[in-house]
Amino acid sequence: MLALVAVIPATASADPPPVTPLPTGTDVDYQLGGAAEMPDHVGIVVRDRTDSPADGRYNVCYVNGFQTQPDQRRFWKRHWRLVLKDGGEPVADEAWGEWLLDVRTEAKRADLARVVGRWVRGCAADGFDAVEYDNLDSFTRSHRLVARRQALAYARLLVRAGHRAGLAVGQKNLAGYDGTAIGYDFAVAEECGRYRECASYVRHYGDRVLAIEYRRANFRWTCAHVGDRLAVVLRDRDLTPTGVHEWC
Repeated sequence: MLALVAVIPATASADPPPVTPLPTGTDVDYQLGGAAEMPDHVGIVVRDRTDSPADGRYNVCYVNGFQTQPDQRRFWKRHWRLVLKDGGEPVADEAWGEWLLDVRTEAKRADLARVVGRWVRGCAADGFDAVEYDNLDSFTRSHRLVARRQALAYARLLVRAGHRAGLAVGQKNLAGYDGTAIGYDFAVAEECGRYRECASYVRHYGDRVLAIEYRRANFRWTCAHVGDRLAVVLRDRDLTPTGVHEWC
């Protein structure tokens, strides 16, 4: 008797959810130190991935994609091979007490992208609209252990993870680099007024640049030069909920 075997055609993988672009013509608040109330003219808010998004705003989820958070050392000790080391000791960004992640090999980049990808899917599930990956420029603090091309290869994986989750993806740091070449959708330009870098981001992202300043003189300069087209906010360095929140 001839056995008949049903052949079930492979189904195409589901398309990723649509990405909502960063809005323009509204203000931003940068709330990494904790959630705070916002005036009505603020349409964009950036919060840590461990916080909840704000109702009625465009919410950007902060993820430290290239370095560790100071309070997550126990987690990264369980993933010790993914932390960059020099002579057996972790390479640190001393200014913030953060360890650099080791993105030097394809295998490690893939493993790190899986870890960060889980966080990003969590951002999407919580209701965020976009993700900001901090420290794209961490390779410049790696004592020449990490090459720029390795960092950008890893960044490409993170951008893909964000888009697959339905989130717009923001470039943070490395002014002058055209992140749109690997899929970034907008930029978070921290202290671009202080370092006179705002134009570098505008060149590639147009009005989709969020400018964060911490010094009043730099804030005034940024407002005077790009405040008519960019969302600019003055915050206190610790980003405390009750700290400084001012707009152009």
